[in-house]
Amino acid sequence: MKYPNGRKRAPLAGNRSEQNNLVNQYSNRGMTLEDDLNSTNEFYLQADKAIIHKKPTPVQIVNVNYPKRSAAVITEAYFKQASTTDYNGLYRNKYVDFEAKETKNKTSFPLANIHEHQIRHMEAVVKHGGICFLILRFTVHDETYLFPAERLFPYWKKRMTGGKKSIPYEVIKEEGYIIPFQYQARLDYLRIIDKLYF
Repeated sequence: MKYPNGRKRAPLAGNRSEQNNLVNQYSNRGMTLEDDLNSTNEFYLQADKAIIHKKPTPVQIVNVNYPKRSAAVITEAYFKQASTTDYNGLYRNKYVDFEAKETKNKTSFPLANIHEHQIRHMEAVVKHGGICFLILRFTVHDETYLFPAERLFPYWKKRMTGGKKSIPYEVIKEEGYIIPFQYQARLDYLRIIDKLYF
């Protein structure tokens, strides 16, 4: 089978029912949230729906080993500065900015996964009229949610004043928006943005 990104999937061994069981059992294994979002954003770009990219992490390269010119290996590097959020871009004349996080936790999303400088950045984006949110994947439940930044801020403030250090899974289910897994736009979060902001 040839997928839209040009990669081929090798045929599975065994009879048809064994193959179907294997495909169902391993359908999303090995795919990270980042892989799914990058694929989705590439689809959006190719379909001329939105321009959203993963932000590069600013790194200062200190030492490089050159065994051959074509095989240079970075042996030492440092983060230049704390990064803000993972993705940003434009959709329907609006600035879009979001952070993507995966958790293996069954019952909550730990707020320790978000940093204060990221919250400040998200607050500034919202203040200036941008669309800002988290995309959270609960790997145990195999569910991915869009959680608006405006709903994240109260939980962060409570945490900073001695409150809970996480957002319960049930709250994210109730206050967030599930993003179903699809074929082309694997995580079609623009459909949720359309409902929330347009």
